[in-house]
Amino acid sequence: MKLRQDYRNLWHSDLMGTATADTPYCCLACLCGPCVSYMLRRRALYDDMSRYTCCAGYMPCSGRCGESKCPQLCLATEVFLCFGNSVASTRFLLQDEFNIQTTQCDNCIIGFMFCLSQIACIFSIVACLVGSDELSEASQILSCFSDMVYCTVCACMQTQHKLEMDKRDGVFGSQPMGVPPPQQMSRFDQPVPPPVGYPPAAYPPAQAYPPASYPPPGVCRTVIFFRFAVYALNALVFFSPPIDLDGPKV
Repeated sequence: MKLRQDYRNLWHSDLMGTATADTPYCCLACLCGPCVSYMLRRRALYDDMSRYTCCAGYMPCSGRCGESKCPQLCLATEVFLCFGNSVASTRFLLQDEFNIQTTQCDNCIIGFMFCLSQIACIFSIVACLVGSDELSEASQILSCFSDMVYCTVCACMQTQHKLEMDKRDGVFGSQPMGVPPPQQMSRFDQPVPPPVGYPPAAYPPAQAYPPASYPPPGVCRTVIFFRFAVYALNALVFFSPPIDLDGPKV
């Protein structure tokens, strides 16, 4: 999280403005969150499911669930059984790809959602242990309010992801971004890697070292004389007797 705070780019729309930026999609994400999470993760991977990893590689279980054999089934299992992790993983994936920082406003909203969920859980445990009807009814109201906040924030987050990918794909008029190409590694018989997307650099012609006119005439003698003078001064200082600054003693 600290690393993402140092990113320079911002979301196309913050969490406070997503409901008005794309109201129909926000309602769809609120009513059917797992389905929207599935579509957004697939779109974040540029519809290339061979790049899919469970929770986008941010969880300990990533890469250990057999994703390469059936990525569609693994993604469907992730969004339905681990809905919160699927939304957060898509968010981290977009942030790391486009260097989008985590703003303080978004952090406050997400932190309030988590704190409210923890408080509702604690109230439910206390009501179960005490057995008070009033406390149990209050815990149910708090849990219902916590679930409403959770669904609303997740819907706004998914709408925020959708707007960012619309910006990436050129929906807002900007030039769409292509799929990032895989990096090419240089072979043993290819000492210089091939230029991918960059013009070949114009290097100066190879020259013999040292050049024919190095060093310039007269410089060698001056350097030798200067070094000899320094060595002589050091020897004079080292072998000269110490000077008594207090004068002769009476």
